[in-house]
Amino acid sequence: MRDYETIDSDSSLDISPNPLVRMILFIAGTFFLVIGMIGIVVRLLPTTPFLLLSAACYSKSSKRFHRWVMNNRLFGDYISNYIEGRGISLKMKSLTLMALWASILFSAFYIVDMFIIRILLLIIAVGVTVHILSLPTYVPSGGDEHDNKTGNVIRNR
Repeated sequence: MRDYETIDSDSSLDISPNPLVRMILFIAGTFFLVIGMIGIVVRLLPTTPFLLLSAACYSKSSKRFHRWVMNNRLFGDYISNYIEGRGISLKMKSLTLMALWASILFSAFYIVDMFIIRILLLIIAVGVTVHILSLPTYVPSGGDEHDNKTGNVIRNR
């Protein structure tokens, strides 16, 4: 069994003192987490923004769920690498850009009839592409294990 590094100590979280705000943020975090997890399977749905929103909502509402998201075996390293500025793997960049352009081009030429909306979709795709390419490319350090199936990095201690 692996000994996973704990991401983000509980003391750095700023949990809201208002119970109603915590409940709303918890529900929103769970909603975004479910959408993000669907995005892992359905490549046309973006994953990163929803997982980041989930982590942000949990950081203000639940130490336990924030810790769970940040240390999750499937996407915890992906989120923490992005948040901590280490970037995303080349494999993930490639998959993201292929899915982005496939869905945008399909939508622009087979679903959308209005020319201005087609142009808008292409401008959005270019903007997202520039953003993805501007992120650092994460390369695991020598002590880390790399899961070839998911593209995740498992940090060992």
